Amino acid sequence: MTAVMSGQRMNIEGNEFYYEEFHHSNTAPTLVLLHGFLSSTFSYRRLIPYLTASYNVISIDLPPFGQSGKEQRFMYSYENLAKTVISLLERLGIRYSVLVGHSMGGQIALHMIRQQPELFGSCILLCSSGYAPKVNQGIILSSYIPFFHIYVKRWLAKTGIEKNLQNVVHNHDLIDQEMVDGYLQPFLKDDIFRGLARFIRHHKGDLSEAALKKIKTPCLLIWGEHDKVVPLQTGKRLHEDLPNSKLIVIEDTGHLLPEEKPKEVFGYMHQFLQETIKNS
Repeated sequence: MTAVMSGQRMNIEGNEFYYEEFHHSNTAPTLVLLHGFLSSTFSYRRLIPYLTASYNVISIDLPPFGQSGKEQRFMYSYENLAKTVISLLERLGIRYSVLVGHSMGGQIALHMIRQQPELFGSCILLCSSGYAPKVNQGIILSSYIPFFHIYVKRWLAKTGIEKNLQNVVHNHDLIDQEMVDGYLQPFLKDDIFRGLARFIRHHKGDLSEAALKKIKTPCLLIWGEHDKVVPLQTGKRLHEDLPNSKLIVIEDTGHLLPEEKPKEVFGYMHQFLQETIKNS
């Protein structure tokens, strides 16, 4: 059966959430895709065609990224992002799903499980961030300066999109114009930098070791062997702290797993999901 995609928007807590919904069948499990920092649903475009052959898929732009809102009164903490994504799923009538989080999206997925574990059958973490401390107090105070967003813009511009992609992709031959344009598009308007200023201000750090140890949901961790952004050592540590987890390492791969090895990633995901569904 061919999945049908629809891009839609929903207002939650005064901010607009953009999401893409791919319907496969009424009986198929639903996968909720959460992207990483400075990314969007675009990062899953090569993985989604594999997933939609067997599953319903909802891919969400987390504010202030992608096509979602950048409202200045919204709380951009991981806790609130997790809570509002849960609200979005509830309003869509999705009572039970599987979370898939890449990089920062992995932390938000873990926060969602921590808040309402009964809603999620399992979790798949792709090079998930972990153990990052709270933002320095000096930076938090600086974020209240009226033109702090200009500093954020200049800071990001120092490296540029292509150099950032070279840092997250192991095989640089994969970097083409489509990829560059796709990751550049959300940063062509200044409102993203105002949103990022608030995002930085509200960051309270990743879940602690003690909090991770309390998560009983089955978790599959898939890591790139050459991840420079979230090194494999973080994946090994998460595997130790998440009591019901499995770690897979993919060779010759960097941080951007859904872009670099979508077919291989899907194979591990599908096997894991079949096992967890069978044992549930």
